[in-house]
Amino acid sequence: MSSEMMPAFIETSNVERKQDLSEDQEESQKPRLGEEFEPISKRQMKKLMKQKQWEEQRELRKQKRKEKRKRKQLERQCQLESNSDGNDRKRVRRGGVHSTLRLIIDCSFDSLMILKDIKKLHKQIQRCYAENRRALHPVQFYLTSHGGQLKKNMDESDKGWVNWKDIHIKPEHYSEFIKKEDLIYLTSDSPNVLKELDESKAYVIGGLVDHNHHKGLTYKQASDHGIDHAQLPLGNFVKMNSRKVLAINHVFEIILEYLETRDWQEAFFTILPQRKGAVPTDKLCENSSHDKKSTRVEGGLDSDSSEEETSRNELDSPHEEEKQDKENSTESIVNTVPK
Repeated sequence: MSSEMMPAFIETSNVERKQDLSEDQEESQKPRLGEEFEPISKRQMKKLMKQKQWEEQRELRKQKRKEKRKRKQLERQCQLESNSDGNDRKRVRRGGVHSTLRLIIDCSFDSLMILKDIKKLHKQIQRCYAENRRALHPVQFYLTSHGGQLKKNMDESDKGWVNWKDIHIKPEHYSEFIKKEDLIYLTSDSPNVLKELDESKAYVIGGLVDHNHHKGLTYKQASDHGIDHAQLPLGNFVKMNSRKVLAINHVFEIILEYLETRDWQEAFFTILPQRKGAVPTDKLCENSSHDKKSTRVEGGLDSDSSEEETSRNELDSPHEEEKQDKENSTESIVNTVPK
């Protein structure tokens, strides 16, 4: 073989060797006889289907976002037009009188809450701020011990808070700039019940969203600091199916409503959400007296015979059972009141 043909021969053999290697690799990647593909689980299949559906609906979601933006623009425009007609709630507020009462949200419980509860606290503070701006008698609103997770969350999700008006946002604790004798801590664990609001005082609401994990903490803190404490007169006017612990914004709004109406019962039933199942205590008294009268009228049978008759009716008459169910459902309806 000549020296001129040697490089061409070597190059050809190298190409053939590469082809053989690639074929061997492909052969090794192919499933052998008797081997099966690993089946896909139902969960993986659902994930793949969801991913595919999400990709297919990308344009649809984009279109929906555009429509939502247009709808919000129209709503804002309609609101501006209605404001020009004199229907703005802020117009009512300008005609009101500022109260000298100081209302403080104590945010010193930051370390006791997870991020989820911090976000809930932020939402409730936003609600308090908005309601105070619209109130007929807005209070002197303070946000104290402001920092930590709460401030970080507000900076990230609501940068406009730095421009809020008619509010005092302070990193200091409220005890550093308000006299102890002026302070009253509002806590449902206090044995003291408010009869009326003293507008020369500063009322403190604990900024704690804890789902009852730290029961009695605000009461303990007030007692430890030697601060006067009290609870709203909820039990005097309202009977509730749920706990007497209220959300921060509900306490805030009840106080604003009381300053306007000077009526605790009206304030409670204007603000309390329907899910609390609140009913006036005087209505309960009327119902109980009515039940006693009906018991005296129907008291012809002795207790033994009446119990025997009741048990026999429950066993023998399905209609009576249905009647009893209706009465029970009626009682549950009585225990609720529209907001």
